Amino acid sequence: MSALEVSIDYDAITHNVEVLRGMAEGAAVMAVVKADAYGHGLLPAAAAARAGGAAWLGVAQPGEALALRAGGDTGRIFTWLFGTEVPARALIAADVDMSVSSPEVLGAVIAAARDLTRPARIHLAVDTGLGREGVTLHDLPGLLDLAIAAQAEGLVRLVGAWSHLAWADQPGHETIDLQADTFRSALMLIGERGIELEVRHLANSACTLTRPELHFDLVRPGIALYGLPPIEDPAGAAFGLRPAMAVRSTVVLVKDVPAGQGVSYAHQYVTPFPTTLGLISAGYADGVFRAAGNRAEVEIRGRRYTIAGRVCMDQFVVDLGPATEVREGDVATLIGPDGPTATDWAEAADTINYEVVCRFGGLRPKESA
Repeated sequence: MSALEVSIDYDAITHNVEVLRGMAEGAAVMAVVKADAYGHGLLPAAAAARAGGAAWLGVAQPGEALALRAGGDTGRIFTWLFGTEVPARALIAADVDMSVSSPEVLGAVIAAARDLTRPARIHLAVDTGLGREGVTLHDLPGLLDLAIAAQAEGLVRLVGAWSHLAWADQPGHETIDLQADTFRSALMLIGERGIELEVRHLANSACTLTRPELHFDLVRPGIALYGLPPIEDPAGAAFGLRPAMAVRSTVVLVKDVPAGQGVSYAHQYVTPFPTTLGLISAGYADGVFRAAGNRAEVEIRGRRYTIAGRVCMDQFVVDLGPATEVREGDVATLIGPDGPTATDWAEAADTINYEVVCRFGGLRPKESA
């Protein structure tokens, strides 16, 4: 195992939820902690979000919802990504709200509720244009009929309706209003059938930050919880959010080399003059993007250094320059308040900061900052 360490400032997550609650303007906050809380650690991140006032927790996989319950969370939890294999009995017994997108999934939930003689709480997912989960507006009446019949039998409680936006990170994109209009049409259909919903939810992080008229009863921020806004703050202040993840490693070797020295596999970097190289104990097995060679930076002793050449499985090299104060044992910050950001790494690797934090956090144990 390399020297790379991932640390999480859970107080930052608490702070970010508080900021988002203020922006939600009366809507409750569902803190999305799917995918191990975007690599930040499911249980401690969830606890931090609750401390900031998150009324709900949202996870994609049913197993994550059950893990939250097993970890002691007693608040409202919502899960949405499953087919007919959904562990509905366990979810109903654990008092977890479930998304329903099709008659087949609803049938599986109803069967489990009948066996348990306990109603399931369901939210109808409406595909308003993303093309992923959800029932189309055309097929919603049929699914609604089944849900209403099951509710009349005491097998389900239809408590919510929801959808997800495709282009919310481009606040002026025409699809946002088109999807919102489709969602309102779905809500009208549900209301015409005499159903009073507890929660209607559409807004992700970007929509929470930019479109207050689309907050409805509940907002579902994800990446913003972790201090990484998906859009630029016009004020240049990241909306007051604080990044929670830091990634650091160690300089394990410092050595002088002549001009013309090839560095790392295939010599994609060659020293232009006599210089000093530093070897960092971290590589693509730890989440360092191989594509970031010759592009991404690290911070050592207050200065930024670009990766020199290819990233290897468990190490990479930086060119420290001919007169350096860097020594073996120094800390190299890949991501942190004193170094590059996850967004910097995303730009270097031609990806998004979501993937950066999931990748680093998913491949290493987390420590509290």
